[in-house]
Amino acid sequence: MAEILITGSKSFVGNNYMSFSKDYNSNEVSLIGNKVYNIEFKTFDTVLHVAAIVHQSKKIPEEEYYTVNRDLTIEVAKRAKEAGVKQFVFLSTVKVYGEFNPEAGPWTENSECNPEDPYGKSKYEAEKELMKLEDEKFKVSIIRTPLVYGKGVRANMLSIMKLVDRMKVLPFGKVNNKRSFTYVKNLVGFIDRIIEKRASGIFLAMDARPLSTTDLVRLIAKYLDKKRYLIPVPRFVTYLGKIFLPKIFERLYGSFEMENSITLEKLEFKPQFSTEEGIRDMVGAYVENKKNKPE
Repeated sequence: MAEILITGSKSFVGNNYMSFSKDYNSNEVSLIGNKVYNIEFKTFDTVLHVAAIVHQSKKIPEEEYYTVNRDLTIEVAKRAKEAGVKQFVFLSTVKVYGEFNPEAGPWTENSECNPEDPYGKSKYEAEKELMKLEDEKFKVSIIRTPLVYGKGVRANMLSIMKLVDRMKVLPFGKVNNKRSFTYVKNLVGFIDRIIEKRASGIFLAMDARPLSTTDLVRLIAKYLDKKRYLIPVPRFVTYLGKIFLPKIFERLYGSFEMENSITLEKLEFKPQFSTEEGIRDMVGAYVENKKNKPE
């Protein structure tokens, strides 16, 4: 049975991995205030590295992304390799590809990377340096994911749930986009399978099918048990949105689709849960959390 060290304590993915991975013994360590050279890697045969700075609502210096997402990642990997760890699993992001080009079709494991923001750039630079460390005794597994959701999710997906919860009329009718998502329990399944097979290389971990924004909002409303009216966005609003708020507009109405047949074939694996099951679980946890909050 594999002994796994998760670097980055109390993270969304790390907590879910500790809860739902059935086959492996796992422990976690915080990298905040904990020097990498003090970590006892030699008792573990796998490191799952999830510690990272993700997109921040508040402005932070660009160099912090590189310090944590690239430099710290490489330091951890080198120390793990020196200690005899057999596999390093790095949680990356589809942001390494850049912004979606509808004419090019879905991204795949082999698509060219062209990250455009510090988050994507720092993750991609970490990927490239990690691959240089790989040899027969030290396998490097890089997992790229789109937006990960599930019980306890925060950031953009939590904002969407709150919006659907509070607003009766929403401007998400007839949005014909395609966006890939990753239910966190499906991600746990991908990670387990990668470790089980000691598989190395680039992997795309995601749900079986993409959703449109319209379908996503309808599913959230369904499990909130609330009737919501979805109206199409007027053309002039679409025009203005693309000009003045392009990033926000793209997140809500643009496509962000992946295709991971290479990953599925290599791992001989299919995600266990449907997106609808994942959203039901996520919304159920959100509703339960609201009930338990003091007035």
